Amino acid sequence: MIMKCCKLIITIIALSVLSSCASRKDYIYFQDEMYSDNVEMSKYQQLTYKTDDLLIITISGLDPEAARPFNLPAASTNNNDVTSAQGQLRLQTYLVDYDGFIDFPVLGKLKIAGLTRTQVTDMLTNQLRDYLKDPIVNVRLANFNVTIIGEVNNPGTFNIQDERITLLEALGLAGDLSIYGKRSNVLLIRENEGKKKFAKIDLTSINTINSPLFYLQQNDVIYVEPNNAKIRQASYSQNNSVVISAIGTLTTIIAVFLVNRN
Repeated sequence: MIMKCCKLIITIIALSVLSSCASRKDYIYFQDEMYSDNVEMSKYQQLTYKTDDLLIITISGLDPEAARPFNLPAASTNNNDVTSAQGQLRLQTYLVDYDGFIDFPVLGKLKIAGLTRTQVTDMLTNQLRDYLKDPIVNVRLANFNVTIIGEVNNPGTFNIQDERITLLEALGLAGDLSIYGKRSNVLLIRENEGKKKFAKIDLTSINTINSPLFYLQQNDVIYVEPNNAKIRQASYSQNNSVVISAIGTLTTIIAVFLVNRN
């Protein structure tokens, strides 16, 4: 009977050590105004191109031969090449240099940094009209990468095919936050004009969707901080064996003492 009581004591103490308190509010997204019809999503603004961006620019027109000089040659072993969605064609990219320029065939140096896709397309279209009839310009950002680390189910760096992705869509690519992710304190790291900027995002608030940070930019980094339950678990896992062993030893000593006493 005494030994059973001792084992029960060990079990209760071990469970107390391993358990961590967490409320429902720690895990639910968009808790405030969840069912309100008055919450508006942040208006999307086209991202602007930055230094070190890689652009795929293709030019076409009524006369394919006339457009050929304005396109970089395909198929190369250059590390900056990007494989198309079909996996058959490799197109070279234009690197936006430190001063914000690209070196474009025939047209020469063009200032790209600070412009949106629409602005770059319009600029090229206007300049190409001197050489081509009805030029068609297609511009795509090849290095739109978003890195997601921390307490998510599938951390990593993800390449975005389009130039538009929301914070929630990015977290979806990473398999959502794990049960240990701190939803009220997600960190966004963004580089702007050579400087790193840091912002905290609260996913438990519906106001997240009208934040200017809701739409991500190229090379954004998202860090999901572990919650207190994870931190306690990590701490406990390092000391569990020692603590439980000590408790077991102490309980055995008490049990022997009580048996001998009886």
